[in-house]
Amino acid sequence: MNQKILRGFSMATILVLPVVLSACGLNLAEPTPTAGLTAIVIPPESTPARTPVADPYVDSRQSMVEYQIRARGVTDEAVLAALLKVPRHQFVPLDYQDQSYDDHPLPIGYGQTISQPYIVAVMTELLELQPGDKVLEIGTGSGYQAAVLAEITDRVYTIEIIPELAERAQATFDHLGYKQIVAKQADGYWGWEEYAPFEAIIVTAAPDHVPQPLVNQLVDGGKMVIPVGPPGGYQSLWLIERKGEEILRTNWGGVRFVPLTRSE
Repeated sequence: MNQKILRGFSMATILVLPVVLSACGLNLAEPTPTAGLTAIVIPPESTPARTPVADPYVDSRQSMVEYQIRARGVTDEAVLAALLKVPRHQFVPLDYQDQSYDDHPLPIGYGQTISQPYIVAVMTELLELQPGDKVLEIGTGSGYQAAVLAEITDRVYTIEIIPELAERAQATFDHLGYKQIVAKQADGYWGWEEYAPFEAIIVTAAPDHVPQPLVNQLVDGGKMVIPVGPPGGYQSLWLIERKGEEILRTNWGGVRFVPLTRSE
């Protein structure tokens, strides 16, 4: 190290270097002051300030919200704001990242998909979430839907049965700072009794019937949005509301989701 430093200085500088090095704790003899020489102080290396990286998808996200979602009748401003904020491309595999804000679902591996942005918006709006509501998601997948929910309420619980997807989604939550999302890997059919009851439940894969354990975990007045139907075809999107002992069901039309995966 000393040889590299010495090459960069003149002979006059070399004569005063022992003073600086001695102050650093090195055992060098104190030189006799020499008239006419000026001591040179070597400043410590500094780390340059990081320049914030611009989000290249801001315009795409704005177009998605305005032309795919608001224009189709979604009016809940909290939902629109959440979709405008969440970086959808961060939840999409690199091979499909250039299609992140397109008007269709995308594969995320293991036979699963990230839903079409419009469907995410519609299902979220149907829940009528309020800040502080406790919401359960069945089928974490990429984690995008949970992130949208977490922009509206800070009490989000999500379950994914496929270990690799659960691990990837958790890594994305950690990277983006979504500490308000509590996730686990399990069979979502049974819900999450430990944190029940919930003001809202959203199911992002289609069972062939409504799981009774999920209905049981709704609060009085709670809502569940769930696609129900046979695997491999179209299903119906149901809004289920609990009113005391009465369960109300409203069919919101045809959708197509991957089947709800169950543990064997």
